[in-house]
Amino acid sequence: MIRTPRRRREEPLDHAELTRLLPAPGDPELSSDRLNRLEEHLMTEIRNRTSDTASDTSPHASADTSPEAATGAPPAGAHSGDRAPRPARRPGRRPVLVGAAAALVLAAAGAAGLAGGSGGSGGPASSGRAVAPPAGAVPAPVVQVVRGTTAGLAGAVADISGAAARAELPEPGPGQFLYVRSEVSWLVSWEGADGKSRSYVDTIHPREVWVSPDGDKGWLMEPYKEAVDRDGITLDDPEGGERTLNSPSYDYLRTLPTDPGLLLKKIYDETGGMGNGPDQQAFSTIGDLLREQVVPPRLAAGLYRAAARIPGVVLVDDSVDAAGRHGVAIARTDEADGARTEWIFDRETYTYLGERTVQTRDAEGIEAGTVRGRTAVMDRAVVDAVKQRPAGLGDAPPSA
Repeated sequence: MIRTPRRRREEPLDHAELTRLLPAPGDPELSSDRLNRLEEHLMTEIRNRTSDTASDTSPHASADTSPEAATGAPPAGAHSGDRAPRPARRPGRRPVLVGAAAALVLAAAGAAGLAGGSGGSGGPASSGRAVAPPAGAVPAPVVQVVRGTTAGLAGAVADISGAAARAELPEPGPGQFLYVRSEVSWLVSWEGADGKSRSYVDTIHPREVWVSPDGDKGWLMEPYKEAVDRDGITLDDPEGGERTLNSPSYDYLRTLPTDPGLLLKKIYDETGGMGNGPDQQAFSTIGDLLREQVVPPRLAAGLYRAAARIPGVVLVDDSVDAAGRHGVAIARTDEADGARTEWIFDRETYTYLGERTVQTRDAEGIEAGTVRGRTAVMDRAVVDAVKQRPAGLGDAPPSA
């Protein structure tokens, strides 16, 4: 056996000699044809993985979610720059796999000049010109961050929970489906040819989800997303996995306690060790349940009252959802990244309108005031089949 003499600890490495022995490094720049093939391969992998795991996906996404989050998302997002919501499992994470893979593609595109190499309007990275942002992305809006306060929080929560308890929401029957239609937009991860990150978001677009009461069957339509076919993707779960707070169904929600204290204890117990601390995770869990679900009225009222007991929750006097509707908001800022998630309610009826995530301080290349994600719930209904819409909206296209 040939043994390599062991170098004594005090003998320094001769780096100059090693450099001469090693071959010269190759040119790291890929050809435009190679970049095109890489992009096509990545997008094919996204579509394949999305089809294989659609039953586990859903917008920070969200933004936070989330929402940015992936809508959303990106939810339902790209989820993405923000953690995105998950239909049927964690509503609103737009599917998570889609968002994460899309963010990977976009980051690669910005760093390597992929947009320029594949026919984008920008030139290659080596040219010094800015690479075009992702298709469909627009600069993220920047708003004045309104200070939140605990003053008036208790009264607002009493009004909101009271309205939720009185709500006449549809009750699904055997073989029916819960339908939720939203408008969503989530943060897009993108880095320009100059190496600087810029805040872009999806153009606000529709998202529709159909889910059976037991959560085992469903459908998602979000044709704006490249990894989601125009006809949509299945959310069926043939194995019918166990339902939890992070994998809920309507039938599961009906089993939860409605007392705020018992609810909050269950949420802390089940989500311990997740997310950016127990308080933020508890708030995010409640937000996920509200974003893309039909929640039984008494449970919704209990969830709002439970949320008000979480440390750091405040009342924001004015917020705007993805449909441009103004309202008051129950909000909490994630101490880890400075993103504040706001649940928005109508000022007069106190009904849930949607969600917004705003950056409260400069962090991770995102400036304070940047709107990382927005959602707006436009319809909640019960229908008889997937891709069937409530009266007046028309039916979705038939399956291919």
